[in-house]
Amino acid sequence: MVGRNRVSNRLAIQPGASFLRLLLDRRARAFVLALVFCLVGVHGQAQQDDRQQMRGLDEQVQEIKSDVLGISEELSRLEEKLLFPSGTQVAIFVALAEADPLRLDAVQLHIDGQLVAHYIYSSKELEALRKGGVQRLYVGNVTTGEHQLEVLVDGKLEGGADFSRTEQFAFRKEVKPKLVGLTLAGPSSGGSPIALAEW
Repeated sequence: MVGRNRVSNRLAIQPGASFLRLLLDRRARAFVLALVFCLVGVHGQAQQDDRQQMRGLDEQVQEIKSDVLGISEELSRLEEKLLFPSGTQVAIFVALAEADPLRLDAVQLHIDGQLVAHYIYSSKELEALRKGGVQRLYVGNVTTGEHQLEVLVDGKLEGGADFSRTEQFAFRKEVKPKLVGLTLAGPSSGGSPIALAEW
């Protein structure tokens, strides 16, 4: 009788068997593949969770930015109310006479002998004034009563000649806010180069 060797499905580990043989076994390969798929799936899920958390953080940052901007605007309004209370506030605005060719270079304002504003105009600002724009040149506090306003205007006339004019005005400050408008023009307009009006 010929003896037959039975092949068993059991994994026999003999002393000295290499780890490579273990990996070559079907069951071992299936186990390793399953383990790799599990690790890849966990890693992919972790990356997706990280992306969702980053999106959530970005949205929170945007909300905080908009809140900070809103708070900043409110603080600016409160600061203006605190620094310039309505009872003592005076605001001076500048405009150019309509269709006047004067090229305005600079304006200086003195109230009661003290320099309160000095502004040099760019070409874009001058163009905006020529199109009917109005500039708030000064906002500050003055006491109630009589005050002196001195306005110095520098510029160039249509032919390129220098133009400089200084005018003095008296104005009365009441308990409410005071709005003063200055309309500037060259001599070709036929009127006063600097006209003061209450707004």
